[in-house]
Amino acid sequence: MFHLFKKTNQNTQKKSYDLATQKPILRCSICTGEQVAGFKDLHTGKFTDIMLIRNEKDLQTFKEQYGVDELTKEF
Repeated sequence: MFHLFKKTNQNTQKKSYDLATQKPILRCSICTGEQVAGFKDLHTGKFTDIMLIRNEKDLQTFKEQYGVDELTKEF
């Protein structure tokens, strides 16, 4: 099958986030079931999306990249 867009390899380096001001969140849509992993600012409530989660492998990749053990779900 011919792919129009080439899938890029994600960098496996550990990335970091500010533990004091950001909380890892898995934002889930009730209607479509879409899941997006990212970080929520604890002071402003602003959500910064990082990665679309399509399957368990994507979720594991996100957890490994940022060193996150648990994600809280937000609807």
